[in-house]
Amino acid sequence: MQDVKAIMLVGGLGTRLRSVVASKPKVLASIGEKSFLELLVCQLRSQGFRHFLMCTGYLAEQIESKFGDGRMWDVCIEYSREEMPLGTAGALKLAQHHLRDTSEFLVLNGDSFLEIDFRRLMSFHREHRHAIATMAVLRVPNASRYGTVDIDANNRVVGFVEKTGSETPGLINGGIYIFKRSVLEHIPEEPASLEKDVFPRILQRGIYAQEQHGTFIDIGTPADYARAQELLQFS
Repeated sequence: MQDVKAIMLVGGLGTRLRSVVASKPKVLASIGEKSFLELLVCQLRSQGFRHFLMCTGYLAEQIESKFGDGRMWDVCIEYSREEMPLGTAGALKLAQHHLRDTSEFLVLNGDSFLEIDFRRLMSFHREHRHAIATMAVLRVPNASRYGTVDIDANNRVVGFVEKTGSETPGLINGGIYIFKRSVLEHIPEEPASLEKDVFPRILQRGIYAQEQHGTFIDIGTPADYARAQELLQFS
């Protein structure tokens, strides 16, 4: 995986978590003796990733000061800092000059953790040669907090359903993607969301989903952050 760049979306405001993490970006929230973001870097590093690009925003200087050029983790880290909130897609568009020499790249949300075999996800993506994007999905017993993903018998994504609050099982987006570089052509030059603005736009160009079965957790709310402490501090 040394030839694949990992893009980490770490610029979010984290407003729902400020009651417990008030003075730092939520990705620097402590999990045991490490920050949440450090756990993600170590997860990627353990599976062979060496080149990282962190898309920073809110309190960016804290993240950049903490991780520097990455040498402490034996990786290389670059940064793309947004000066105003651009959303997940807008942050990626801003960083496109860092991706000139790559044909495909990994993107992951910096505020969620998914137990995953990245090499297996990449193989799945490359098997679907015409796919512009591949996403990791997982089945949860209660999808009320999330939008859901509809896939066909060939694992091709055929639609997305906005969250309804209905406490029913469903496939949800795990926040980890592999994109062909051409996806950048479909992101507008303005604040935009991958989930709401870009995925519906590229649906007909081929998005495939690989179902995962490992632990999934985000740290978007105080309750989730507390759960993350229990599940991840010994990772």
